[in-house]
Parts: sequence; C-alpha cells; structure tokens
Amino acid sequence: MDRTRPSNVLFVVLDTVRKDHLGPYGYERETTPTLSDFATEATVFESAVAPAPWTLPVHASLFTGRYPSQHGADQGSPYLEDATTLASVLSAVGYDTACYSSNAWITPYTGLTDGFDDHDSFFEVLPRDVLSGPLASAWQAVNDNAYLRDLASTIVHIGAKAHAKLASGDGADSKTPSVIDRTKSFIDDSESERGWFAFVNLMDAHLPYYPPEEYREEFAPGVDPDDVCQNSKEYNSGARDIDDEEWADIRGLYDAEIAHMDAELGRLFDWLRETGQWEETTVVVAADHGELHGEHGLYGHEFALYDELVNVPLVVKHPDLEADRRDDLVELLDCYHTLLDVLDVDPDAVAETGDGDAVAYDPTRSLLSSEYRAFDGAADPDPGQRAVRERDDDADYAFVEYAQPVIELHHLEEKASEAGIELGDDHRAYSRLRAARSTDAKYVRADRISDEGFRLDDDPREETPVDPADDERVAATERALARFENAVGGAWDVPTETDADEADALAEADEETRDRLRELGYLE
Repeated sequence: MDRTRPSNVLFVVLDTVRKDHLGPYGYERETTPTLSDFATEATVFESAVAPAPWTLPVHASLFTGRYPSQHGADQGSPYLEDATTLASVLSAVGYDTACYSSNAWITPYTGLTDGFDDHDSFFEVLPRDVLSGPLASAWQAVNDNAYLRDLASTIVHIGAKAHAKLASGDGADSKTPSVIDRTKSFIDDSESERGWFAFVNLMDAHLPYYPPEEYREEFAPGVDPDDVCQNSKEYNSGARDIDDEEWADIRGLYDAEIAHMDAELGRLFDWLRETGQWEETTVVVAADHGELHGEHGLYGHEFALYDELVNVPLVVKHPDLEADRRDDLVELLDCYHTLLDVLDVDPDAVAETGDGDAVAYDPTRSLLSSEYRAFDGAADPDPGQRAVRERDDDADYAFVEYAQPVIELHHLEEKASEAGIELGDDHRAYSRLRAARSTDAKYVRADRISDEGFRLDDDPREETPVDPADDERVAATERALARFENAVGGAWDVPTETDADEADALAEADEETRDRLRELGYLE
C-alpha cells in the first residue's frame, strides 16, 4: 500500500437532507457554510442517486454494495442478514472502525452496525440491551414466519415513535454534538497502523423538527415547532391541510436543523485540520435520501421516488478527485467500492470477514477508477450493471427500489381512520415502486398506481409526466428498468396484499417482550 495515500476515511450521512437546501448546490440561504467551504476542495456530484428513499435499505446498500432486492433489508424483513459489511472487511485487515448515529435503524437489531469495532446509537429510549435482546428476537421470529404481522408491526413502530420522543418536548436536545464528540474520541484513541474508518449519521433534519434556539431564531424566527404540522401522515392521509405560510415555517425549521448539523460538522473538520489528520483523511458527505415539503402533494419521504428524495447530495474529498463539479451519473452503492479502492482492500483477499460473502471490489464501481461505470468490463455484473451493459442506447442508468411501506402505511391508516377518511385501494401508499433514472429521464413503475415517466432535462421538478410512447428517451429508460426488474426476479406489477385477517401475533410474544413494550408505551 502506498503510505502517501489517505489512510483514513470519514463517511458522514446527513440523514433526510435534500440537496437543494445546501450551499454547494446553490441554495440561497446560508445553511451550510462548512459544506460550502468543503466543496471548494472536493468533488460535488450533481447526479448521485440513492437506491431507496429511506434509511435502512440505503445504509445496507452503502455497507454491502448491493441493491435493496439483493441484500433484503427492507420493511418486510427489517434487518441485514448473512451479509459481510464494509466495516467487517476493513476491521479484518486491521483498520479501526466505528459507527456513531442517533438513527434508530442504525443499531444492532437491524445488523447495520455489524463489523464496527465500536458503535453507539445515542438512542436512549431503546438501550442496547433491548435492541439486541428479547424485543429484537421476537421481531425476527415473527418476520421469519409471517409477513410483518401485528407484533412485528408494533415493534417497527418503535423506531419512529422513539425518535419523536427524543426530538420533541423534554427530549429535544440534539444528539449530534455527542455524536461528533464520540467520533473525535474514537479517532484520537485509534492506534491502528492501517488507519481508521469512522461512519457518522446525523439525524437532525429528520421529522420532527426541533432545532436549537439559536438556529431557529436565524432561520425560522418566531416559529414555535409545536404550532406546525410535524406528522407527515396527517397531511398525506388528507386529515390535515398545510397552507403556504405553514410550509414556509416548516422549511425554516428544516433549514435550522441543517445549519446546526453543518456547524457541528465544521467543529469536526476543524479538529481534523488542527490535529494534522485532514490531508490523510478521505471525506465523504452524502444524504441517504431527501424530503418532500408539499411537492407532488406529499410530505416526508414515503410513497414516492421523486428526485427530491432520491437525487441526493454527494461531496467527496480525495486527491484523485478534482475539486470540481460532476454531472455524470453516480449511484450511492458505488461508495462501497470507492472506499475499498481508497484503502486498497479487496474482500476476496481477506480470509476472515464474517458469516456471509462480501461483494468483491469492482473497479467499474469506484469513483477513483479510470474504468468507472464501464460495466462491459465488470467481472461479475450485478443487476444494475447487467441492465446497463445490455442497453440499446448510450445512456447510463441508476436504479431505485421501494418495497411496500408497511410502517408508514400503518401510521397513515391510523391518521385517516381518526379523521373518518377511507383510503382507497389505489392510494399510492399501498404501492411498491421501482425506478430507472438517467441524467435526463426517469421512469417509475408501480403496482397500484399509474407508472410515471419524466424528461428531467426539460422538467427537473417532475411536474409533467411523459408517456414513453411519445418520447424515446423515456421509452429507453423504461426498457432499462425492465432489464433491471428481470435481473432481480421480475417486475412489481401485480399488487401485493398484507394478510390483515391473520390471528393477532402479539399472543406469540413472551411476557418479557410484552413488559418491555408496556414500559415504552406501545401496549396498554
């Protein structure tokens, strides 16, 4: 290994941050002075595409280099199983590895922390003994025997509800300063001769928005977070309306949360410079997905694959990448191979990397490689590579998957029921979605609502659907999606049903699990 190359990696995910609210992407408000400065010495990617619109499957893809339908971590089976992670590989060859987050999904009970030498979710409502104890066991047992029955549905609600408890009222203090402090301590204590890999997820911009007062007064002066709609399901179900003034207040609170994260990130960046570690550290800053604030009649990050959700920010600092902007297509799962390349590690050469098989390093998916996305040269092509190399045009494509959103659907139905609203079978919340996206077109296939095609070059806000019969670029994108669907086992074009008539699976839970659910407030 060339010791003049960066030996450390800092990977930061700004959870739920859309790129058009960031300075490097032209936002007019000064939400991100740290990131704007960082962008002057890094590569800013304009067309980075997430493999899903929510945390769990995206992080599983980042850590395994696989698409959601390959790694299987999604709402029907919300844990990563039998997969060797990037952290496992790096730890096996001597890197110190750590993961710090305040996101309920990045915890031992989902398997996303597998392979990290140290990790902390900073999620006091769900302490580690719960996440790896009887609660997680009951969840997994039920999922293994039936599709997210009532008990599993109850348990997966804990992540969202616990976050709401942490982020509002007495629990409103941000966990981000603690995450940054813990990351600094890990780096300071690292004694590995190879280097370190620190993964950080900052959660402030996820609903509900309760930014620290100093940032609230700057970006949302006079706005009381308790006076605006903080529950996306109320709006998406039709139970709650939001006017333009309230949307402006919501976006102000969102900007304040982003500004707080940016300031804390600046504290970490400054410390790395002061301690002489900045030059030897590759830094990746991305979002796992974005957020909708009324666009397309939606709030939050469920029930859709619009670009506000899946065309995410990605900014990377590495000496092999020019300090510039790039418009070419990038997929977030390419980060897995890029970091293997950065640290000169190939899982195939690692004897002991865990219980499963790690995806081998592929230069056609490394941002540092001259072969990047030249998929004809891929030795063992994945579904996306196969769909691109079999193309009948010269475009590149990224692919996105969204399985039936069981958790959000349950919450949506609760809010609709409380308001006396009946959701029709054709409501978009019941749909599974897949999309193919190039730099100038997108096609979204759904199993319960109409498919949608868009010309992103002419209609970047995706306001006017285009029939593929009327546009060859959209038609080519639909064909690319069909090839991807074929590679992952077939199209989602027949609506699925969750079995609501099965017996209450809560009866299968042991008393210890019931007691824990009662303590957390999810059972009477």
